[in-house]
Amino acid sequence: MSSGQNSGGLMSSAGLVRYFDSEDRNAILIDPKTVIAFAVLFGVFVQIISLTV
Repeated sequence: MSSGQNSGGLMSSAGLVRYFDSEDRNAILIDPKTVIAFAVLFGVFVQIISLTV
């Protein structure tokens, strides 16, 4: 590969990294512990429902 060719690797994703890295004041902020707790409770709920059916 010559130095004149652009393979589109990291350069094409640089804008996405910059876009997703920015913080927005209007964004919904959820604590990661809340997400984990909700996932665990939802999993337990599904298991209980599957046992009763």
